Amino acid sequence: MPESEGRFLMVSVVLLVAVLVIGGGIAGIVIAVRKSTPSGESAAQPTVRRVIVYILLFALVVIAAIGVSGLLGRLLDTGNALASSDITGLARSLAFTLIAGPFAAVLWWVLWRRMDGAERSSVAWGLYLAGLYTVSLVTFSTALLTTAAVLVRGDWQPRLFATGVVWAGVWVWHLWMSRHEEKSPTQLVTVAPILGSVFGLVIAVGGAVTALSSLLDAAVDAAVDAAPSLTPGEPWWELTLQALIWFAGGLVIWWWHWIRSQACDLRGGLADLMVVAVGVAGAAILTLSGIGTVVFLLLRLAFDRTDPVTDILDLLGFGVSVAFIGALVWSYHRGLTLARSDTTRVATKLVTSGVGLVAAASGLGVVVNAILAATTTPLAGSGTRTLLLGGISALVVGGPVWWLAWQPTTPLSPAEVRSTGRRVYLILVFGVSAVVAIVTLLVIGYRLFEFALGDFTGDSVIDRVRASLGLLVATGLAAGYHFAVWRRDRSVSAEAPQPARTIGRVLLVTDADPEPLSLAIGAATGGAAVFVLKRADGAGSSATVEHLAQALTGVTGKRVLVVTGPGDRVEVIPLQE
Repeated sequence: MPESEGRFLMVSVVLLVAVLVIGGGIAGIVIAVRKSTPSGESAAQPTVRRVIVYILLFALVVIAAIGVSGLLGRLLDTGNALASSDITGLARSLAFTLIAGPFAAVLWWVLWRRMDGAERSSVAWGLYLAGLYTVSLVTFSTALLTTAAVLVRGDWQPRLFATGVVWAGVWVWHLWMSRHEEKSPTQLVTVAPILGSVFGLVIAVGGAVTALSSLLDAAVDAAVDAAPSLTPGEPWWELTLQALIWFAGGLVIWWWHWIRSQACDLRGGLADLMVVAVGVAGAAILTLSGIGTVVFLLLRLAFDRTDPVTDILDLLGFGVSVAFIGALVWSYHRGLTLARSDTTRVATKLVTSGVGLVAAASGLGVVVNAILAATTTPLAGSGTRTLLLGGISALVVGGPVWWLAWQPTTPLSPAEVRSTGRRVYLILVFGVSAVVAIVTLLVIGYRLFEFALGDFTGDSVIDRVRASLGLLVATGLAAGYHFAVWRRDRSVSAEAPQPARTIGRVLLVTDADPEPLSLAIGAATGGAAVFVLKRADGAGSSATVEHLAQALTGVTGKRVLVVTGPGDRVEVIPLQE
């Protein structure tokens, strides 16, 4: 490594540590000010200490791991002398290892010895473990999988392998701490398994798509008797085998966190968010993109043979593989949402309709663009036909998905109409569409004035504004429709009888599943906001929805504390303002 690059890395690491420590100090000061009493006494001093100490430990462990991996890589790289080829890099690795390493070890030892109940239940401890667990997982898995993948073509990367080995050790160390019977964190314990399962799923999907698409591309090349589309000199199976390595690695990571660590059994909060955002929305985008690509290529084969068949079918393998893998992931996670809360099922419906709406609106805008282009250019020329077929593909794929998910002709119950998620969705779609429509109008006005005031003899006025007009039509229709639905829902909610709200906010303390209890509280109080805290004493609450509703009968107030357990006991305490 050149000396300038080594100095740059050293400066970058120092700046990183400084930013982390200063940021932690600022966060600690803010917490202290917010938690301090008027008399000046503060209960936030331990929190400030934890924030700064764990940020410092995080930085020291990262720096030490970088140094150790650099030294191990040099030992494994037998083709180069230990120091003659890169003295700057060796000096950096020694400094990182011999300075940051002992500091990290001593600091960890002190913290580990003091890991009592208060330290164990701190958010900083849980956040540190979740953060470094995830960082080490991503680092070591990508390094080792890359090492295995390049070995397929006979390329040995000892320094990359050393990075994977060292960070795998860091991961195992933090995995052991996160599962320690007496010192594992009690806060944010679900973050690492959820993030790990998402990371594994993304890698597995990427590897599966690449492997399947390379196989299909080879089959298409053989069917049309064309030269392979892969890089000259590389056999077709090489990319497939490399992708299968990534797929297998991602599948193992996903299984370890989702199945073995039982992340699939988690409910609420981050767990439901990841299922809906990644498993449903992300997979739906993949599936519709793949199906749209396949439909577009088939339409080109039927109606637009301006390019050679091999060029038209160049993306066929990719489109089929993306559609197939995305559909599998989508179907699996959609099935999971059916067994979860009503809020999760509503969110699944809304994000699916949103993905379909974006695809359909984009297709409609492109179709309008192509139709306007046909008024000045022959339909078969200048790529206008290809543009039209692309818009039709997106519209054909996105339209049915939106219709099946949104179900515009199906009557809704008053509870669904008053759903907060549905209202937010309608406002969001209307707002975004309206903003895009206004910006598009500005662009159209600018192009019209530019055409009128300038001396142009090239493109016609339609050619200048047809793309913006297509976008304006699509966003205008989306904004108008969703605004009308929002007004209709509001009128239905106003006409429907609503229970009177007797309680404003409820603080629920329980060790049972909070989802059914929260729904029961909302129904019994007329829609009170519910904030859940988990009991740490393992009281074993068995209180049912009926017990909770009976305990809340006749209770009024702005803020109420509800404690469930032990057994079927439910204690309701109105709080003073």
